[in-house]
Amino acid sequence: MRVRPRVTRLLQPIGKALAAIGITPAAMTSIGLAVVIAGSVVISREYLKSGAVIVLVGAALDGLDGSIARASNKVSARGAFLDSAFDRIGEIAAFAGLAVAFASDERVLLLVVVAIGGAMLVPYMRARAEAEGLDGRGGLMGRAERIILFCLGLLLGYVEAMLVVFVVLVWLTATMRFFHTYRSLE
Repeated sequence: MRVRPRVTRLLQPIGKALAAIGITPAAMTSIGLAVVIAGSVVISREYLKSGAVIVLVGAALDGLDGSIARASNKVSARGAFLDSAFDRIGEIAAFAGLAVAFASDERVLLLVVVAIGGAMLVPYMRARAEAEGLDGRGGLMGRAERIILFCLGLLLGYVEAMLVVFVVLVWLTATMRFFHTYRSLE
């Protein structure tokens, strides 16, 4: 079950309203990242549940940028690039906050490193496929699914279990994208 199409339908009317009052897509992308970074700092202070809620709010705000862009006819390659870069920064910040919170637990730290590596590899595989003119989507863990799993693990108190599931699913997704693209290339 893909989360993004469901979330996009939910955010469209909000994006229209924000575009009508003059909020730009770039401003919303920036606000979303700032909120995610704030949530990451809260996570680093070991307030995992509060930080997860803040990260979710930031991700939802960031999700509005596309809706605002479509509603205001401001869809652009520059905006997509900004959004993609800020998405990666937000993911790195959230995992960095978690790493700081669990700095004394070597097993969790290792899982964080492997998880963030996979989380960065998934969009990289898509970008490389699209650079070759191919469809780079696919797999189980797009950005929305990664954020939801990350925050659910923190909210429910199952950090290590969440990280194990996260690692398996993001690396499976990256591997699926790799082989799909590799087979499609001549």
